[in-house]
Amino acid sequence: MNHFSRRGACPALSAPMQTGDGLLVRLNPVTGGISPNALIGLCESAARHGNGIMEVTARGSLQIRGLTAESVPLLAAEVDALGIEVRTGVPVETGPLAGLDPDEIADPRPLAERIRAGIEAAGLGNRLGPKVSVVVDGGGRLSMDTVLADVRLVAERRDGDVLWRLAVAGDGRTASPLASLPELAAVGATLAILDAIAALGRDGRAKDMEPAHLAALALASKSSRSTLPPSVLPEISPTRGEIGLSSPPSPTFNASARLGAAKRVAGTSKLLISPLVGEMSGRTEGGDVEPERQPALAEPDLSRTVSDSSAPIGTFLLTESQHALSIALPFGSMPAEILIALANAAVSLGASEIRFAPRRTLLVIGLTEPACAELRSVAASLGFVTDPTDPRTKIAACPGAPACASGHIATRKIAEEIARTSVDIFNSSLSLHISGCAKGCAHPAEASLTLVGGEKGAGLVVSGTAKGLPAAYTPGYEAARGFGRIAELLRNQRRPGETTASCLARLSETQVAAAFTKDNNGLRLHSRRHGDL
Repeated sequence: MNHFSRRGACPALSAPMQTGDGLLVRLNPVTGGISPNALIGLCESAARHGNGIMEVTARGSLQIRGLTAESVPLLAAEVDALGIEVRTGVPVETGPLAGLDPDEIADPRPLAERIRAGIEAAGLGNRLGPKVSVVVDGGGRLSMDTVLADVRLVAERRDGDVLWRLAVAGDGRTASPLASLPELAAVGATLAILDAIAALGRDGRAKDMEPAHLAALALASKSSRSTLPPSVLPEISPTRGEIGLSSPPSPTFNASARLGAAKRVAGTSKLLISPLVGEMSGRTEGGDVEPERQPALAEPDLSRTVSDSSAPIGTFLLTESQHALSIALPFGSMPAEILIALANAAVSLGASEIRFAPRRTLLVIGLTEPACAELRSVAASLGFVTDPTDPRTKIAACPGAPACASGHIATRKIAEEIARTSVDIFNSSLSLHISGCAKGCAHPAEASLTLVGGEKGAGLVVSGTAKGLPAAYTPGYEAARGFGRIAELLRNQRRPGETTASCLARLSETQVAAAFTKDNNGLRLHSRRHGDL
């Protein structure tokens, strides 16, 4: 039993993690995605050897649940037989449209591959803990802003050159900026920081390091062309594999992007969904907690606006004839047979690849625009999230009971009922986290409202995290109805022109807690309403 990974580690194929419904494994294809037929085979394997529950995490990893000690090796063998090469070692993550997005400032894959090669050459993989990660963001339409990482590199243009803005310990909003560096210096600085983290031990993270030390490492790399020997910096060319394109872009790639710019801008403005950071089970892929922002340690260009809604649902133009369709799994989970049905439809419509993307989304690549519309309709009928206004995009919910051994409440059932009955509450200002326990794996950051399972039932935390002290409790089976009473309170107390979140902030915690527990203390829940939320 000791060969299973402990909770808090990374449950790769070689180290499954014990959960409430058996063993869980997580995998990331090396090439970023797999063919629709390969996804069909993978789902069939998951149904044979597990319980058939498939998940896409907040970071864009694929998870397979309900495995046993005997079935994990069988699954691994079938993954190999399908030709799916999975990533191992320290995660160095690029965006879901890396190399395909005509709006990218730079293709992040060559830099990411240099960093991977450097990690391998320096033997850092065995010294760093399982939560340490690197993000390399090329600056395209699907940014990695909501993904927490120890080291972040984001492409930016300065005086006609491409530089990489280096920041540490956070997401696109909270990470501490250090410097803007050319590519080779960015590799050197990243490896130097990772080496310093490794020196702290297996539990070390960038957030544990002294700011002055981090600044010195960044500036040392900035002052030289490279801090690494040539053997650690191979000449990387975009070949088939780790940094290869699924299919080469057409000669009209950039021209077609310009022709479609107005269309993309018009569509994107309506396609934003709220950020759901963190992980659904096991180790918190998004990090333990959202770190506090530290003072800037250097003078990087901070002109690029950080988007809190960097995973839009909709259609994206890639070339003159190719598009990508982005859809989301409700709360990150779908039965294998539903994914098989989607993949079969994608095959019939000519899709070349399916990518698992951050914020629990899928990207179907290589479709015509009419095919995107048809597949979107199929996905909606199968229960996927295809509308950016769907309230399920505003709710973070871990698997909860009975899927997770730590779960005290049936989080997904509660979330579905709330999404169905309180649609009008979930505008862009309000976020809800439903956690099976106080670890808060699905959303480590603060939420407007958090329902957290515990020995006393479902606790309510107002403007906090699952680790906060609940203001009130109700039995788990009553949690959705309790939230419904909070929704009714907000509808009736909201003033003209006031957002839902502003109304919530104006109300006292006692008022909100009383509504949740049905003890309204004479509060007038049927007073005059002031319009829709």
